Amino acid sequence: MTAVVTGVRAAVWAALGTVRDPELDEPLTDLGFVARCEVSAAGRAVVRLRLPTYFCAPNFAFLMVADAYDAVAGVPGLTGLDIRLDDHFASDVINRGVAARQGFVASFDGEAVDELDTLRFDFVRKAVLAGTDRVCRSLGRDPASLTLGDVPPSPDLDRLRARRRELGLPAEDGDPLLLDPATGTTPADAKRYLAFARLTRTSMEANSGVCRGMLRARYSLGAEEEGTG
Repeated sequence: MTAVVTGVRAAVWAALGTVRDPELDEPLTDLGFVARCEVSAAGRAVVRLRLPTYFCAPNFAFLMVADAYDAVAGVPGLTGLDIRLDDHFASDVINRGVAARQGFVASFDGEAVDELDTLRFDFVRKAVLAGTDRVCRSLGRDPASLTLGDVPPSPDLDRLRARRRELGLPAEDGDPLLLDPATGTTPADAKRYLAFARLTRTSMEANSGVCRGMLRARYSLGAEEEGTG
């Protein structure tokens, strides 16, 4: 593998790392959902994705495959792109639809009635709640009157800012730390809001653990094999 191909392959892997499981808010690369990532000497990328079960929800699966296609398609130096989801009951429909750049409704003609924008934003709202709890639980003081600028810098804070921006919510230093992602306003009952944020985070983390375990069992993976591509 030449240095150029190695560099393009690294860029493809990095692009896949920007794609998240919408429900878990974690990169596909960290979750082990990328089974194969190769770039030929001619510059053609081949990516194979996998999921924990054969019957993972097709709308979630479609979002991930479509997002992966969009992310990798933007990598400079590629001459072609072949991204597919393997071992899923709807993989043929999803792969054809994504390759043809069709939406979810057109891909699942007669079965789907809405595109996935609303679903995507619902998951980002949950990610904001979970991210708020991650940031607040390490503060050691009441967060109700704090701004984002009052919080020490951390990857969790950066992640929270990014998710808020995805929703069009304020995410600068002077903006309130506690912000209801559904309304864009400061919650009237901070204690109740934080309890819900904590519940959201623990639920997402529990689901993440289940998914990782099921993926390892399905593909007989060791923990060291996750996220290696």
